[in-house]
Amino acid sequence: MNISYNWLKNYINIDKTPEELSLILTDIGLEVELLETVQSIPGGLEGLVVGEVKTCAQHPNADKLKVTTVDVGRPELLHVVCGAPNVREGLKVIVATVGTYCHPVNGEPFKITKSKIRGEVSEGMLCGEDEIGLGTSHAGIVELNADAVVGALVKDYFNIQDDFRYEIGLTPNRADAASHLGVARDLAAYFRKSYILDDVSAFQEGKDVGVQVEVKAAEAALRYAGVTISDITVGESPDWLKEKLNVIGLRPINNIVDITNYILHDLGQPLHAFDAAKIAENKIVVRYAAENELFVTLDGVERKLSSEDLVIADADKPMCIAGVFGGEYSGVNETTTSIFLESAYFNAVSVRKTSKRHGLKTDSSFRFERGTDPDMPVYALQKAALMIQEIAGGKIVSSITDSYPNPVSPFVFPVHYGRVRQLIGKEIPDIEIKAIIEALGICVSEEDGEEITVRVPAYKVDVTREVDVIEEVLRIYGYNNIELKSQIKSSLNTTEKPDKEVVLNQVADLLIGNGYREILNNSLTKLSFVENEQTAVRLINPLSSDLDTMRQNLLFSALTTVAYNQNRKQPNAKYFEYGKTYFKTEEGYKEQQKLALCIAGDQIEEHWDLKSKKTNFYHLKAAVDAVIKRLNIGGLQLQDTDETYFDYGLNYVKGQKVLVTLGSVSAGNLEKADVDNKVYFAQFDWDLIIKIIRKNKIKYKEVSKFPAVRRDLSLLIDDAVTFEELLRIATKTERKLLKEVNIFDVYKGTGLAEGKKSYALSFTLQDEEKTLNDKQIETIIKKLLLNFEQEIGAVAR
Repeated sequence: MNISYNWLKNYINIDKTPEELSLILTDIGLEVELLETVQSIPGGLEGLVVGEVKTCAQHPNADKLKVTTVDVGRPELLHVVCGAPNVREGLKVIVATVGTYCHPVNGEPFKITKSKIRGEVSEGMLCGEDEIGLGTSHAGIVELNADAVVGALVKDYFNIQDDFRYEIGLTPNRADAASHLGVARDLAAYFRKSYILDDVSAFQEGKDVGVQVEVKAAEAALRYAGVTISDITVGESPDWLKEKLNVIGLRPINNIVDITNYILHDLGQPLHAFDAAKIAENKIVVRYAAENELFVTLDGVERKLSSEDLVIADADKPMCIAGVFGGEYSGVNETTTSIFLESAYFNAVSVRKTSKRHGLKTDSSFRFERGTDPDMPVYALQKAALMIQEIAGGKIVSSITDSYPNPVSPFVFPVHYGRVRQLIGKEIPDIEIKAIIEALGICVSEEDGEEITVRVPAYKVDVTREVDVIEEVLRIYGYNNIELKSQIKSSLNTTEKPDKEVVLNQVADLLIGNGYREILNNSLTKLSFVENEQTAVRLINPLSSDLDTMRQNLLFSALTTVAYNQNRKQPNAKYFEYGKTYFKTEEGYKEQQKLALCIAGDQIEEHWDLKSKKTNFYHLKAAVDAVIKRLNIGGLQLQDTDETYFDYGLNYVKGQKVLVTLGSVSAGNLEKADVDNKVYFAQFDWDLIIKIIRKNKIKYKEVSKFPAVRRDLSLLIDDAVTFEELLRIATKTERKLLKEVNIFDVYKGTGLAEGKKSYALSFTLQDEEKTLNDKQIETIIKKLLLNFEQEIGAVAR
């Protein structure tokens, strides 16, 4: 949003420099992103002085040139060669002395130098309008009034003033500040000054019957006002109005359009002017469009309207998309002689949806969809009508039509002084708090000790609660006025232990340390990627067909990332993502937090000393086991998964609930995501993990002083027997001394019977109270062999 420094002075007396004001605006929540000087005339007439021609003689070597001497207030006269036909003795002129830069209307700026012209010395230039950007005339040099002071600056003679443009990064909640008036209100509160609104008492309603108005959609057009103005002459705006618009970056169009743009940026109230001659049956109808009703907007594009779009129509057809964009047919042009001037307060949600539906963003929609002032439409109409009278010769022929069946009430609620001090963190006196509140235009209607009742004007659309008023007080009081104490006191953290954010970061650090990279994907996906359409959360107004549904798992998010990187010659993937999944249930909507791991490509990349090695299921399982171990979750059962996304995989089950699912992604799902290579994927139920680990009780014990012993066994077993079964039998056989079981070799093939395989296992034994002897060790190994033989038919090799 662009704001003019000089324009602000129309409302409030400012004695700060533009730079000082920039800091103040930022301090009160209107962050200035850029401050720049804007010159009404390029170059600002800098360096030009008033001179008087003392002598004027014919150039000896050129018929069309004169040799002059000019007094510019210096001890010596300047010798200047001039070819203007109107140069003469005694004339007051504009002089560009040596070293001055001139900025012509056409062409690049140029520097005045001392030179010889046809043999005569010239120490400057006598200037014409077009040579210094003052006008377009090239008939001769500028003739100044006889009372012009010799040596005075020309910019002072013409009263040329620079302006300063602020680019303000307006936050979405500050709709009340989306105008010069809105910014001036904040400055008035800061300086404890009053701001001045222009007097519109000269406005006189006409007696004729103007354009009639019928509002059929009062829920969307909460207030609709208008007036008919005739006998206007559409033409160029006066210089002062064009300069105002130029400063804030707007291109002047014609006096009527320029006035409506001026009012929008002045008061924050959008206006729209209709050519009254083009309004069928002299009647305005505010209604919803018919479904697929065609309408050509000002940009010449034919659009299909929705039945949810509010339009301003005449008796036959739409003329404007309310609050968003005007129509090509009913716009003001050079042939317009009478207008109907509209000023309204539209429902913000209605305008926002229409603007988004048609992809139209305008200065008007920007304000309407954030919320305008419902009390402003009539005042804005009166001010604009008076400007049209003055600038375009208009005549107000009708009374103001003002349809406002349900006036918007101010927000009324209590505010407690103690609460203000508590949240701000400083002992601000009651009288100071009250003064700031009232300076902000908020009425204190009742006061009962420490509690007051406030009435917040409707234009402050984001100030609806006590905490909002406190925020308003703080930004005017000044964030910089809240001192940081040398000693900061804080209450005990009541967050449940362990803190889920801490756990999340611990697991992230573990995965990053093992070569995984964190990814973050959009929660929106396409319908073909969801598991169950019945429980899918669909978007009513999606941006595209690829982003029309909330995701139900993180699988396709990961596959999309894999595909993106593979298409850019980065086939190796080790990713993890924390994200939410979304479901529709009979009770409403449900979110679930998940952790996903994904690997693809090579586990070991090509190297002169190593052979590349493809990732496999067990690389992913190792990462899952590492996470489970880091979280200290025990008692898990492994089961084959029936998840349809995988060719094969496992479930980690705790009780009756699946904690983790992992597997090899099926070819069909890889094809859906345009992935070429094999991908392995795991998904943790993070919400369940947090519940489980909060029940964990951590026990600490002294590190054993006695050595551990390792023994190896080679077992011949059936092909269907899993390592998990062997681990279960081993831990059941020896609960106290057996610390670890590991598989370090698997063999199938030549020398073994069909349906058999060989597992080589290592067993780590340790007594924490004494050193184990050979007899104890042999006894444990014999028990293990016996139980392996009895339960799964294993044979020691």
